[in-house]
Parts: sequence; structure tokens; C-alpha cells
Amino acid sequence: MMNKIHNFVSLFNFRRLSKPIGILLALLVCLVALFWVLQEVDRESLSRSWSAALDDPFLVFLVAIAFASAFFLRAFAWKTIIPRLSFGQSLAAIHLSLGANHVLPLRLGEPLRVVSVVRRARIPIETATASTITLRSADIVTVVCLGCLAAPGAFIEVVGYWGFAALALALALCTFGFLWMRKLQKINPLAMDLPGPLVFFLTAFAWFAEAAVIWQCARWSGIELTPSEALFVTAVAVASQIVAIAPSGFGTYEAASVAAYAILGHDPGVALAAALITHALKTAYSLLSGGIFTFFPKPGALGHFRLMKHLGPNEISANEVLPQSPVLFFMPALNEEETVESCIKRCPESVSGRSVEILVIDDGSTDRTAQRAKEAGAKVISLPVCGGLGAAVRIGLEYGVEIGAAAIAFCDADEEYPPDELENLIEPILSNGADYVVGSRFLGTIKHMRPHRRFGNKVLTLVLSVIARRRITDGQSGYRAFSYEAAANTEIIHDFNYAQVLTLDLLAKGYRYLEVPISYKFRTKGDSFVKLGGYLRKVVPAVYRELNTT
Repeated sequence: MMNKIHNFVSLFNFRRLSKPIGILLALLVCLVALFWVLQEVDRESLSRSWSAALDDPFLVFLVAIAFASAFFLRAFAWKTIIPRLSFGQSLAAIHLSLGANHVLPLRLGEPLRVVSVVRRARIPIETATASTITLRSADIVTVVCLGCLAAPGAFIEVVGYWGFAALALALALCTFGFLWMRKLQKINPLAMDLPGPLVFFLTAFAWFAEAAVIWQCARWSGIELTPSEALFVTAVAVASQIVAIAPSGFGTYEAASVAAYAILGHDPGVALAAALITHALKTAYSLLSGGIFTFFPKPGALGHFRLMKHLGPNEISANEVLPQSPVLFFMPALNEEETVESCIKRCPESVSGRSVEILVIDDGSTDRTAQRAKEAGAKVISLPVCGGLGAAVRIGLEYGVEIGAAAIAFCDADEEYPPDELENLIEPILSNGADYVVGSRFLGTIKHMRPHRRFGNKVLTLVLSVIARRRITDGQSGYRAFSYEAAANTEIIHDFNYAQVLTLDLLAKGYRYLEVPISYKFRTKGDSFVKLGGYLRKVVPAVYRELNTT
């Protein structure tokens, strides 16, 4: 029996299905809520409410300001406990979370608040998470307490035991978050301050600001509320959002608001109109502000997609190297027994008066690549397993730095790139004209490149040019040279490949970039490891990481 259950679970892979099921459930709730709203709403009251709002756009603007002020207060409260967090970054993160919660079900926008400040302000994730849990749970505790104070009997009647269960959960989370913050503060006293009375007052006033929105929206619908009643309706509506399933809490917000209005003696149909116009204005503000703060302040919630403007080439010049320093020329090779020997023999013994040391990085070959390379006179570093082209290039650069090479160059060991054109790449570096040189196939001559590869190279290079903010003609070339300083400071963060991340890394660090023409002939022996699908799947995330790594 247990085996049958296990097979059933494996067959359907519930973990994989949980996300789409959650989305479908949220959509179903939205549809049910929409059906209920259309049946219950007093359409005449709704039309009258909208007309009253549209007749006074300045008052609508003031309502938006009142709603916005609540989040400005919360942003300031957050900033007071994390000194490194600027007000703009705090404000952006809170609005980003607010906007996402109006799109995503189950309050899934909340984690984006943490992600935003980790990305934008480089706040440690522990600090961001602990402070967010504390402040958000304290927010709920505060509004529930205000609701109880505003109308004790009515609040208990509406929320019942579920409301106080939610309050207990919020208190538990607030305590947990506070203790976590205190632990982090002991480790690093400068990282954060514990919440004090100021944070409490800012949080409370934020709810008063939101209550003002409900007060005015009710007036547009013909309902006159006292300030305490508006605060009561706010508390009930917000408390209901804890268990909201649908995006924006649609349906849950309206039902809770109507219940609160009904307890106060107001007509449910008119109350639903008031709840709808309130929710609509809040949603409009949330989506608009969330969209804006997704991209501002930079790098935005989604991170950088281009090199930052203040970084660029022509800032760092190479230092002089010793006269006796050699040039290192290395070749990454994976199962290239048919071509590696020929490539080595085509290498010049010296360039610009400097000796050339030849190194082959045998990347876990299962054939006689290493043996053929040694027989041809090259030094060989053999890796036990294939680590990837990026890893092989990283090892070659590290070796060049270790021996103090005047310049370091590499090309593939597949006869596609001409080793005898080495001096063409090295000369700009040895003459202090560049720090990083790429042999461009599209500035030189190309033989037998397949049309789809030519097209793919052109497209990927164009994308790289846009990202790098400079003209690049061959972003995927396998023929490159480096000054000692550039090789020593480059970081290749991806083992699969190196091309884009290496260029972006060196440009961001200010090293001088140059392209020189080379000749290219598509390989006639062996097989390329590069497949478009795998290339994009692995390289694109690496490029994003490179752009967003400090």
C-alpha cells in the first residue's frame, strides 16, 4: 500500500505542481469573489461614488497623498533601525512589496522587500529578513490593537476567534523577529538598532493615514464615519488580508469591509460600493508606485542589465614588465588529439623579442590530447575531470600570473584560430596600448563559418555591445590576450564559459579594451562543445550575475 502511495506521489510530482495549483486556486478565488461582488453591489451607489470622486480630482489627489504618507512613515521607521539603509531604498522596497502583493496571491510580494534592500543597499540578508519580520508583524499587532480600542465590542464580533488567533501569530512573529534582531545586533552593533518608541509611533500614525483614506471613500459613497469608526473599518479590512488568497486580497478585503460597515449599521450594498472604490484607489496607487520603484533607485529590483555608466575603459594603464619576462600562450583542450600538436607547432618561439612559453590545459580529455601536447614540446596541466572552458581559462591566467608573464594569451586547440598570429594580439599589450585584446573574426577573414553560427554570433555580440556600452565586433572569440595586471585582476565566475563575463569584468574594472583582426577557419576535425540551448541556459545567468556582483 505504501509503495502505491509513493508511486502516486512520484507520478504527479506534487512539488512541481504546487506553484501552478496555487496560481489556479488564487484565480478561482478571484472569479468567485468577482461573481459575489457583481451580485451584491449596489450599482447605483457605486456609480454615485465614482462620480463623486471624479468630480473632485484634487481631493482624489489628497487621498492618494494620505495613502502614500502611510508608507513614507513605514519607510522612515525601517531606516531608523538600519542605519546603512537610505530612505529612498527603504521606500522603494516597501512599495515594491506593496505592488507585488496586488499582483501575486498569498502575499508573495513580501519577500521582494528583503530582496530589494539586499540588492540595492547591500544589506545582509539576515538583517533585512529579521527587520522585515519584526516590522511587518508589529504592523499587524498595532492595527489590531487600534481596532480594539476604536470599537472593542464591534471588533470582537467581526473578527471572532480567528482574529485573535491571527493576533497571537503576529505577536509570536514579532517576538521572534525582535530576538533575532537583538542577536544580530550583539554580533555587529553598527549593523542595526533595535526598534524603540519612535518606530511604534510611526507605525501607529501610518494606520491613521490609511484610516483617512477609508473615511473619505466612505463619504463619496454617502456614508458618514467618525474617525474612530474609520480606524475600526481599516483594522478589520487589514486583519482579513492576513488570510487573503487572491491577488490584492480581492474579495476578502471587500467582504471584511462590508462586515465592518454592517456592524456599524450601514447598508451592505452601499458599503460594498465604498469598499470597492477604496480598494480600487489603493490598488491603482500600489501598482503605479510598485512599477516605478521596480527600477528606481538603481540598480532596481531586478538588478543591472548593463554596465554602470561611471565604469568604463581607458582608466587603467599597464605597468612596465621585466625585460626577461616571457609571453605565456596557453590552449584549453578537451579531446583534441587530432589538432593539438599542429596548433603547438604553429606557435612562434618569440614575439617582440620575448620568448613564448606554451601551455596546454588538458580539461579532462579521455583521448591522447595530453600525450600529443607533451610530444610537441608544450607544458601540460592535466585536470582529472572536465571542469569547463571557463575553469580552464581561469587556470591558464593564474599560471601566467604565477610565472610573471609580460603578457598572456590563449586560443582554442582546434585549429580554428591561428596561433601564428600571436604577435598581432600581443603587440598592443607589450607596447602599453591596451590591457585586454580580443582577436575579432569579423574584422579579419572567415572561412566556412556556418550561417546559423554567424547569425548567432552577430546577435549575441550585439547584445553584449548594448550591455557593455561600447562597440564590440566579436563577443565570442576564442583568441584573447591580457596584460599581467588584467590577468591578475580578472574574475571568471562561470566554469562553463568565459567570453562575456570576462569582457564585462575587465571593462567594469576600467581596463583598456582593443580588438584586432584575425583569420578564422571553421574546424574540420572534432566537434564543438557549444550548443545554443545549453550556452544560453548557462551563460545568460552568469552575465546577469557578473553585472550584479560587487
